[in-house]
Amino acid sequence: MKIKDLSADERPREKMLARGAGSLSDGELLAVLLRSGNRESSALDLARQLLALADGHLSTLFHLSQDKMFSLPGIGPGKASSVLAAFELGRRFLQEESSAVKTPMLTARQVYDRMIPQLKGLPHEECWILFLNDYNYLLGMHQVSSGGGNSTVIDKRQIIRIALDKGASSLILVHNHPTGNPTPSRADIKQTDSLRKGISAVGLNLLDHVVIADDSFFSFADDRCYSAISK
Repeated sequence: MKIKDLSADERPREKMLARGAGSLSDGELLAVLLRSGNRESSALDLARQLLALADGHLSTLFHLSQDKMFSLPGIGPGKASSVLAAFELGRRFLQEESSAVKTPMLTARQVYDRMIPQLKGLPHEECWILFLNDYNYLLGMHQVSSGGGNSTVIDKRQIIRIALDKGASSLILVHNHPTGNPTPSRADIKQTDSLRKGISAVGLNLLDHVVIADDSFFSFADDRCYSAISK
């Protein structure tokens, strides 16, 4: 059934304008982005097929490549660009810092909240460094590696160079575990100790290493695992 054949209160765009974007399902929101379908499928049908391609998970769709989207009949550069742009805007919104209020980065929970938009749903490991000043305010963040499904390697010299360029005094190491278990591996423990020793030689301090799984995280500083569900 084409969208024009639906009643006005069932059409995604009209429904959103009348009731707000929060009233729409994931598929309906995607249909608004896609705008139109093709001869065989409506925009709503295409949206549902796109969700099915991501196993029904927005986190998977977030990281879906444009080539994977193109594999779906009816999804071309224009439609794929709209979806990718919407997700990127959402990611930037979550990462945007308020210019009015600056909060020092003091807890592993703050690190998790800051980094989960970047790391949620990734099928591979990524390693990031947060650079902090003397008052633990965030000066910037930098991806230092992107590995396979269960490992990543970091370059201490690169990290030190960037930290000195930014005038940082402290660092926080962050990486994700695609397996869903944030418990650090032996390699994680060894790498953390190596980085701490390496940067201390130039006067830098490693405040924490936070290992993130989608719904939980582990803090080396606290030496414990936390659930991300309850704050």
